[in-house]
Amino acid sequence: MPNGQGSPRILYVTRIWPRECGAHVRSLNILRALQQIGHVDVVGLNHLGSASSPASCSEFKTTYTLGFKLRPNCGLSDKLRWTVDPKRQYPNGFAVENEAASQILSRLTSFDMIWFSTIHAADMFPVTTWPNSVLDIDDLQSSHGRTSLKVQRHLWERFLALRKIFVWRRRERLLGQRFTLLCACSDEDRRYLTQIGVQVPVHVIPNAFEKPVAEPVRDPEEPPRIGFIGFFEYSPNRDGIQWFVDQCWPRVKAAVPDARLRLVGRGSDCIRTIASSDVDSLGWLPDPSDEIRTWSAMVVPIRIGAGTRVKIAQAFSQKCPVVSTSLGAYGYGAVNGYDMFLADTAEAFSDACVRAIREPRVATEIAERAWCRFLDHWTWDAVRPKVWAAAEDCLRMRTTA
Repeated sequence: MPNGQGSPRILYVTRIWPRECGAHVRSLNILRALQQIGHVDVVGLNHLGSASSPASCSEFKTTYTLGFKLRPNCGLSDKLRWTVDPKRQYPNGFAVENEAASQILSRLTSFDMIWFSTIHAADMFPVTTWPNSVLDIDDLQSSHGRTSLKVQRHLWERFLALRKIFVWRRRERLLGQRFTLLCACSDEDRRYLTQIGVQVPVHVIPNAFEKPVAEPVRDPEEPPRIGFIGFFEYSPNRDGIQWFVDQCWPRVKAAVPDARLRLVGRGSDCIRTIASSDVDSLGWLPDPSDEIRTWSAMVVPIRIGAGTRVKIAQAFSQKCPVVSTSLGAYGYGAVNGYDMFLADTAEAFSDACVRAIREPRVATEIAERAWCRFLDHWTWDAVRPKVWAAAEDCLRMRTTA
């Protein structure tokens, strides 16, 4: 529970909502936790000209809405400086307008702590060092390069992945100089930050999902359904489901001819399918629980990316068996055949899907064990104290500085 020591003023900076994605779930729940220990002013970063706005999150009022615009690294000299200078401003190619940034920078002293929902949010400002600050890393950008390197076959794409690893690892080493305290999604990410020399405290705040009001009851449909849920504009999701459709789905269909693939999430209709009559693109569903309960398994065929997948916790929360790659299950300490099926080749991944369909008793036992782990570790009720601990640690460091 919050310690009740006063009511600190917290500035929360985010560019996440209103996208329906795992990062949105994380940002929203961390904000809820912070509001229980202090007064929070929300800074919403919005792409200039975008039809959507951070203020459209109905639960919270956005105190400041700041526009940002493209500031790309164009030309050979810009790209060279981006590559060799780890302190270069606006590394992601976006910048908050100067007048908008000054609204926040001129008010920093009136806040006890500033919390950034992602490194992208912090990197949009013209300053690089933030006193009394917490950075929620969520995704380590160098991890995108490392995982991409493993799947890329073309020489140029491998070169770009190596360049990305080089650039972002050097920037990640400087995070301890820029922020008071860091938060990571997993113990694995915390160990990585320690190994590269980050010397500020690193708290682990796992990704999580809301505990259902009632214990879920599965009702697998016939013909059997395999499902995937995600934000399809996110490249790791797009790559993963395309790999599954191209390499795994034909094998599943050969073994279970009447099986159907169900795709849930905004942009799901952009995925090339091998047989449209066997693949249902459902788009975004406000509450996909009733859909997920009909699946024989949820697939998480992620091959590139960083951080941990909220969709894993979501599947656990619905007692839905999971078939995942090792990277998809990163950070969950999963054991193959215990709390999910793990497979990294197309053949093994397909076999696991078929097994989830043909051996429902085994799949149900796996899902029950995952549900128990979910209750202990990955509900927001379980994770919220970790948010409070990180915030209180930062505030304590400010007090003793």
